[in-house]
Amino acid sequence: MNITEKYLEALKAIGDWVIISEWAIRFGESYPEILEKAEKEAVNQANETTGLREIAARMSSSISRGAYAGRVEIDDSERPRKVRYLPKEQQAAHLEQDINDDVAPLRRDELIKLAAGDFSAHEQYRVEEFEAISKQLKQFFGLAFEVDHSEALLNPSTPGKHHPSNLQLLLKAHNSKKNNKNWPRFSLDEQVAYIETAIKLQSLVATRFEIEMETEVLGALMARLKGIYLNEQT
Repeated sequence: MNITEKYLEALKAIGDWVIISEWAIRFGESYPEILEKAEKEAVNQANETTGLREIAARMSSSISRGAYAGRVEIDDSERPRKVRYLPKEQQAAHLEQDINDDVAPLRRDELIKLAAGDFSAHEQYRVEEFEAISKQLKQFFGLAFEVDHSEALLNPSTPGKHHPSNLQLLLKAHNSKKNNKNWPRFSLDEQVAYIETAIKLQSLVATRFEIEMETEVLGALMARLKGIYLNEQT
């Protein structure tokens, strides 16, 4: 069994999501002779390191190069990223899902362009305002909001439509978790409360992140949001 297979065997034995340092620890427990060799090699390194850190670095580098493509599932939505061994019986389905995920933005863009061709001027204005408010929340408050379709365009059972009355603003992390699920759209009051609560939380750490909170802008942005959130001509 070569070193790559031993890495994978250690990950397979864990059987769940782990960060790479945890994977390296398990590998060292499973193959102490390799860990011992790595420790000896680390002594001669110019930079201070350990055998365990060197093993973790090799694993991380291999993941980044795609050396375990199709055999290891990667979750890089957070840092440190997590990995999980992919059983052979799941590899084909995982590959198909990866392909679907990669082409999904093109399918979504096609649906958006098709729907936008039938928009009235007011509907187009509402969509553009959602996008502008999202960008300005990032600019003035350091928060990554995204324009979300509450009924997802690519929901497999009941896909939604690209229309301003199907739009809402979600934090990027929440939108990523939502993915192609259908959620009830925020009421106007819920949408405003969601944004204001996120900004209030951000304000507690803003100075530590060196973010200047432009709080006087919030009222103006919320007034604009109220003007376009509901399907009312203004």
